[in-house]
Amino acid sequence: MRGIAAARCGTDTPAIYAGTMCRFLAYMGEPIFLADLVCAPAHSLVHQAMHADEGKTPTNGDGFGLGWYAERPEPGLYREIRPAWSDENLRSLCEQVRSRLFFAHVRASTGTATTRANCHPFGHGQHMFMHNGQVGDYHRIKRRIEELIPDDLYGSRLGTGDTEAIFLAALADGLERDPVGAIGRTLARVLALMVAAGSRQPLRFAAAYSDGERLICFRWSSDARPPSLYWRQHQGNVIVVSEPVDARPEEWRAIAPNHVLIASRHAAAELRAFVVPQAEPQPA
Repeated sequence: MRGIAAARCGTDTPAIYAGTMCRFLAYMGEPIFLADLVCAPAHSLVHQAMHADEGKTPTNGDGFGLGWYAERPEPGLYREIRPAWSDENLRSLCEQVRSRLFFAHVRASTGTATTRANCHPFGHGQHMFMHNGQVGDYHRIKRRIEELIPDDLYGSRLGTGDTEAIFLAALADGLERDPVGAIGRTLARVLALMVAAGSRQPLRFAAAYSDGERLICFRWSSDARPPSLYWRQHQGNVIVVSEPVDARPEEWRAIAPNHVLIASRHAAAELRAFVVPQAEPQPA
């Protein structure tokens, strides 16, 4: 099945998907009902929670989450530990909420607890963030990663997962004014901590960030196997997905490894190379 998906939707080899967890989608454009992408398509995100084609595991049942921008600057969040396919509130909410910019995520835990606080997306003020991938040997460097979060942001740390920690660390390093640079610097620090701890595991990173005006999506890995990530643009509407939600392969383009997609409400989407700077190993 993975081979079919790789041939259908992009130029990546099937091996590119080894070791990836979770599935997500992000949308920015004319307001639509969340159900149009989260629930309705044949390979919707709810369907992918049970039958993912391009992940390490086909089942992503360790919770789910929605985040959407509406009339206020801060996004609304709904997160739950039940599997997406068995939560009637998820379908009802998606049928009623219309948004111009929203995130949705189904989770497959890489070792941290299945709690609401560990479900994506994460929010802080007007900022929203979600992630698919892995921090190799996270349990060995968790405390060191948390030390990257300053005291004034650490009170916002509610969960125990790597994604929230990276999000808060990047916020401290200028995520609002320089999203691409802040994420790059944060990943460099995390990778240095992994090296210092003697980890031989990869750092794999597919993520989406928004401040309500911009949608910025990353696909990067320290090895040759970044998590899958695709995008489509039609009449100014941008959709980014872990794997396509429908059977229209000609409309989906794989985001190249080590690239970032940048879109805003006032400019066309563009792809740029994404480079994680070299960082000196930090003590474990």
